[in-house]
Amino acid sequence: MSEQDWATASAATIATSVSAGSVSARTIVSAALDRIGRIDPAVNAFTDVLADRALARADRLDTARGRGEAPGALAGVPFAVKNLFDIAGLPTRAGSLINRERAPAERDATLIARMEAAGAILVGALNMGEYAYDFTGENIHDGDTRNPHDLRHMSGGSSGGSGGAVAAGLVPLALASDTNGSIRVPSAFCGCFGLKPTYGRLSRAGSFPFVGSLDHLGPMARSTRDLALAYDAMQGPDPADPAIAGRATEPASPGLDEDMADLRIAVAGGYFARSGDVDVFAAVARVADALSCTRSVEIPEAARARASAYVITAAEGASLHLDRLRERAGEFDPAVRDRLIAGAMLPAPFVERAQRFRRWYRAAVLDLFREVDVILAPSTPYRAPRSGQATFVLDGVELPVRPNIGLFTQPISFIGLPVVAVPVRLDAGLPLGVQIIAAPWREDLALRVAHHLECAGIIRAPVANLA
Repeated sequence: MSEQDWATASAATIATSVSAGSVSARTIVSAALDRIGRIDPAVNAFTDVLADRALARADRLDTARGRGEAPGALAGVPFAVKNLFDIAGLPTRAGSLINRERAPAERDATLIARMEAAGAILVGALNMGEYAYDFTGENIHDGDTRNPHDLRHMSGGSSGGSGGAVAAGLVPLALASDTNGSIRVPSAFCGCFGLKPTYGRLSRAGSFPFVGSLDHLGPMARSTRDLALAYDAMQGPDPADPAIAGRATEPASPGLDEDMADLRIAVAGGYFARSGDVDVFAAVARVADALSCTRSVEIPEAARARASAYVITAAEGASLHLDRLRERAGEFDPAVRDRLIAGAMLPAPFVERAQRFRRWYRAAVLDLFREVDVILAPSTPYRAPRSGQATFVLDGVELPVRPNIGLFTQPISFIGLPVVAVPVRLDAGLPLGVQIIAAPWREDLALRVAHHLECAGIIRAPVANLA
């Protein structure tokens, strides 16, 4: 393979080749850094490129492999992380202006350390919406991340840099966060795979929070197998994150090729079958047809779940930022600032009622998983809007873009369900996304369904043509 080919190879291919000694980790990292330098000015996915660190780590890995040491399941794989992850030596900016004054992090976030323990090599930090309160991929401080499939369109957020970097072939793996949809939305808009794991599955230690009771961290990639490799590398209890349940590690990858015949799969109807563009539902139908799925289920009170997620998000987010709002309100993105101020003024009974409903809703949805193993739903109500687009039309009603992009993602993360977001291309237009949703702790089932669809050619995540 040429150096340019290595730059866009899958994580699985890179790791196998580096482990076998057919290519060096330095060659892989050099190719990634070269592509980032050529392509990223158009996409604006990276806020920091860590060339010296990455090349030094590649050299250490090559030396260790030369001594006969096992280089790890992700040997030589370049990856990058949303800039709310702590990276030793950098202030953790979380997409904001204010955080740049923070002291540099003393150590890497837990998930970065686990990826590198498996042989992966961190090459940089990625752009994001300010303080993760965003669905668009726009950032007034660092500039907007553009959609690699059409630079005139949004990448989605708040993990826009992660989606843009993967879709543009800058890295095969990126780490991101998802509170209300921030992995699943850019996965849909940018046409890549994303895994939002069960709440409490992967450690959040060493990341800047948004909403503690809703925040998840997870990987994005261009294949299901690469998602599974990263997911396996990052699992395990971590006393530094109180939300980690301490469950035993449950590898995802060995089950990817298992038969699908035993799985009970349904399409989410009702709320999830309206208020979206016709192509969004056509994408779900294509996936369902490929799985011979004829069953539908209705997730009860999903609209109320979304409203409750909004209330809890606004209240918890505002509480986290109250001091910054009092002292430095002018340094926020005005759209983020205004939503946080509104959250600070929510009456306490509203929040308490939202939390009470949350308990009821979780129990009701878990009852559905007594009847089915996997539920299919759209990821977003629309393909990626144009950059700066303020409104779109859903069911004949003109609505604001920013708050409504998460229409179908918020009711799912509200109770911490695991989801694999998969890309679907119906035509030559921009990608669409489908959520493959499983019961808590059953990431393996969602990954198995995604892998089956990928092998059947129904879903795919090609590198955007930017070279």
